[in-house]
Amino acid sequence: MLCLKHLNRSIQRYLSSVTKPLPADVKVLDHSYSRDEFTNITSRIASHVGRNLHLQKFHPLNIVQQRITNYFYQNFVSAGRSPIFSLYNNLSPIVSVNQNFDSLLIPKDHVSRCKSDCYYINSELLLRAHMTAHQSELLLAGLNNFLMVGDVYRRDEIDRSHYPVFHQLDAVRLRTRDELFPSDSSLQIFEQGNNTDSFGGQEKQACHTLEAAKLMEHELKSTLEGLATHLFGDVEYRWVDTQFPFTQPSWELEVFYNNDWLELLGCGIMRQPILTNSGISDRIGWAFGIGLERVAMCLYKIPDIRLFWSKDSGFLCQFKTHNINEAITYKEISQFPQCTNDLSFWLPENAEFSSNDFYDLVRSEGGDLVEQVQLIDNFVHPKNNKTSHCYRITYRHMQRTLTQREAGIIHNKIAQAAESRLFVTLRL
Repeated sequence: MLCLKHLNRSIQRYLSSVTKPLPADVKVLDHSYSRDEFTNITSRIASHVGRNLHLQKFHPLNIVQQRITNYFYQNFVSAGRSPIFSLYNNLSPIVSVNQNFDSLLIPKDHVSRCKSDCYYINSELLLRAHMTAHQSELLLAGLNNFLMVGDVYRRDEIDRSHYPVFHQLDAVRLRTRDELFPSDSSLQIFEQGNNTDSFGGQEKQACHTLEAAKLMEHELKSTLEGLATHLFGDVEYRWVDTQFPFTQPSWELEVFYNNDWLELLGCGIMRQPILTNSGISDRIGWAFGIGLERVAMCLYKIPDIRLFWSKDSGFLCQFKTHNINEAITYKEISQFPQCTNDLSFWLPENAEFSSNDFYDLVRSEGGDLVEQVQLIDNFVHPKNNKTSHCYRITYRHMQRTLTQREAGIIHNKIAQAAESRLFVTLRL
């Protein structure tokens, strides 16, 4: 446990120094952007932009991307046997609020827009929170069948399966009436006189005919069941009804893998106004999104999401293969002991506080030496109604033994930064 007397003296010395003002501009990918009250991107998060792990040859995320892409190339072909899906894997991760939210019909008051969930560059720009942010721009470009792959950014908890940067593959497929019903001219994809209404219930949108909705659902689910088999072999799966702002109806596909149910992907029938707003009035579409890290961790038995960012040859060389379908099981490079320290503080009374703010601060100060952060106590004082949190921070070096003294120095920095930047009061 960290010595509180030394911690207190360190904090006093820290707070007595002059705080440096924040730079006027935010720099991401060698470009500068104006800072405003929305800005919450940290320099550590900005340093991940441009790494493009999904494009690095022999990286496990690149292998998973290739396996999924090949599945679509092989199963969706033109009359001339050419793939009909096009791949976009180098789209800029800096998107507008319109791209990330408005174009996808996400309500203004939706929780996903909160600063506690996203990394904002300023009030107009952010790091994309999902690859679906590029959906409308590609539809406007006239594309009907496409895959989008890239890094996405979300403020989240800290543990072995969560990281503020991860990678997604999204897909969109559009179908015309003639493609759905080539031999029956009496069947339509839209209810007569209605091709804009977005809701009708979980079974279908009000604007779609039941025949079109059911046929699209069948194609979507059959495609994704095939993808699950392509990735994991002969596995048990199940469909779960859910809700997304940009699809209706919506489902999640879960597979039973390694004796547990794994949420593999989310999907659904695209809400028709997304298409009409993109100038498309004669097609119906389906879409899905899948996380590459989640698939790779299961396929290759990778125990910690931080490993994907490792430059250690001991990790990367294990995936050097010319057969992307090869069964690879990750072997531990080495197992180093954990160091654990607790940090307790009173929450600010006159300022907003989010646990994600604290997690971001921990990442900024501790980097990838932090393995996990757990809220282990949430206490409300019975007399003054003040709230305190106690977080247990677990440190572990991926390539060597981390000493308790080294962990204590990092823990000191986190405590100092929490008090000065989040306006909390340490419980000594």
